[in-house]
Amino acid sequence: MKAKSSATVAGTVTADRAVGLLLGALGVLAFSLSLPTTRVAVQQLDPWFVAFGRAVGAALLAWAYLRFTGAPRPTGAQWRRLAVVAVGVVVGFPLFTSLALTTQTAAHGAVVVTVLPATTAVFAVLRAGERPPVLFWVASAGGLAAVLAFLVVSGAVHGALTAADLFLLAAVILCGLGYAEGGALARELGGARTICWALLLALPATLPATLVAASAHPPRADAAAWSAFGYLTAISMFLGFFAWYAGLARGGIARVGQIQLAQPVLTLLWSALLLGETVTPASIGAAVVVLGCVVLIQRTRGARTDRPAAAGTAHVQSRASRRARSRSA
Repeated sequence: MKAKSSATVAGTVTADRAVGLLLGALGVLAFSLSLPTTRVAVQQLDPWFVAFGRAVGAALLAWAYLRFTGAPRPTGAQWRRLAVVAVGVVVGFPLFTSLALTTQTAAHGAVVVTVLPATTAVFAVLRAGERPPVLFWVASAGGLAAVLAFLVVSGAVHGALTAADLFLLAAVILCGLGYAEGGALARELGGARTICWALLLALPATLPATLVAASAHPPRADAAAWSAFGYLTAISMFLGFFAWYAGLARGGIARVGQIQLAQPVLTLLWSALLLGETVTPASIGAAVVVLGCVVLIQRTRGARTDRPAAAGTAHVQSRASRRARSRSA
């Protein structure tokens, strides 16, 4: 990293909905294998080791990337926001999903995690100042209702949520916060540098936790479990965020974040193909409903307030420049 440049210039990412949606879709494709691979890994590896070890491995990749690109260091304010990202996506989501999937199937977890887009949208309003239109919220509520109905029908015994469901819901809340904060910060740092700096910031916590977990339960696993761990490290915890945060920054956090409602469909497919898990009619029904909500959300046409503020300012400045040139002509 170049010491001579200690501040990162803000407002370097411009709004482009089409590119944002494409990048977001690539991120969702990468993340759709996270739950199945986590399920494979935690069957033989300690869940604490899986959660924190993959963050340590990804941090090493992040250090190499930042070193190679000569990325400038974030500002003080950006470091504080990166801490929120780290708590949400580097620590919170991996830990709670690893704990949940020691007893629950990836197929079940896939449907529970469809609450994540709605959570991300709420934090996009609270943390990024976005204002999606009313129809957006109606469609998001429909997807959320489908997930809650699924939990009541298939995940609850005697009307109560299981411990695994509570772990998954905790993961969703923390991850939604990390997605929204990271998407907003990616407008200044870029998607790749946002996740890289967050991984390095979390390293003083993730490295000791990994060493303690490895000491308590020495990692021993077959090739399948280690391959799953490798995927979680290189793709789910690292490269997938390059596309995901860049997509959120360009297309709007709330809107692009809703693409993840399609993720359970992909995860259910991977769970059936790779793990041989039974996909219940309730799972399929909930997935179809939330997928329909994705389509409806992407057809909403709100005001420019659901776009990044920096991009909106650039648009106004560009329009003012055109008027000035027209008058001078």
